[in-house]
Amino acid sequence: MTSPTQNTYKQYSTHSPEYSIPQEAFDWYDEYAHGLIDRRTFLAKLSKLVALGFSMSVLSAALLPNYALAEQVSFNDADIKAEYATFASPNGYGEGRGYLVTPASLSGQAPVVLVVHENRGLNPYIKDVARRLAKAGFIAFAPDALHTLGGYPGNDDEGRSMQKSLDKAKIEQDFLAAASFLKAHPASNGKLGAVGFCFGGYVVNMLAARMGEQLAAGVPFYGTPAAKELRANIQAPLLIQLAELDKRVNATWPDYEQDLKANDAIFEMHMYPQANHGFHNDSTGRYDKDNAELAWSRTLNFFKQHLA
Repeated sequence: MTSPTQNTYKQYSTHSPEYSIPQEAFDWYDEYAHGLIDRRTFLAKLSKLVALGFSMSVLSAALLPNYALAEQVSFNDADIKAEYATFASPNGYGEGRGYLVTPASLSGQAPVVLVVHENRGLNPYIKDVARRLAKAGFIAFAPDALHTLGGYPGNDDEGRSMQKSLDKAKIEQDFLAAASFLKAHPASNGKLGAVGFCFGGYVVNMLAARMGEQLAAGVPFYGTPAAKELRANIQAPLLIQLAELDKRVNATWPDYEQDLKANDAIFEMHMYPQANHGFHNDSTGRYDKDNAELAWSRTLNFFKQHLA
């Protein structure tokens, strides 16, 4: 597929085959996915690319998730045990529910990692991330903020609308309760880590700011920081993963970095070149395999260092 401005486009993989999609399309999708523009406006912007010679099917394949592509560890993998667990959340929505995955060979105690989804509920990609952690030897728990509404509905658009309808403060309390539930798991070694993506990245920053020393390590992927007045409470080491093309989140980084330095926080930040917001999510064309694998290897090493 070509267009008059082909030389300004970057190659993005939709897993099969590769299409040249303009960066603007990924920026528009990010605006749509985070509520900055509505669906009608998003589609109107895409229609301009159709006029340049792109088909809507090609654009949809590059931008919208195909969760069949995101399974790296099967739910019935012999090395893990996957189940669901509920927990009490008296300051949130009363009860939470999440996807609990443990190493099948676990005979004693192990470090625990909370996995926090994006702004659309517990989709298959996030469940797979939990399985990847269990495969690496951690006990992983991925709560679903949409539990009280029936859980992730099976598609991201509806999931986003459902999550938007909820009280953000209560959602945060649910994740705080989930973190405490996981830390107290009978097989936990008492060392709690958290990793999150997009909204989940914000939640990891929020947990670090609210939990103090109760959180042993946090890895926010392209997440905005906690409220400024809370940042002085951060005690957990943070591994901050950002994408070079993610203008929205990156605009918050200089102020956050300044506060972390002022408070003598332990942190490291990695900016992944030519990567989009969502580059770790292997269900869409925003996925950047090389950067995603590097970021994930850093994540595992960080947790092994701080949670052992």
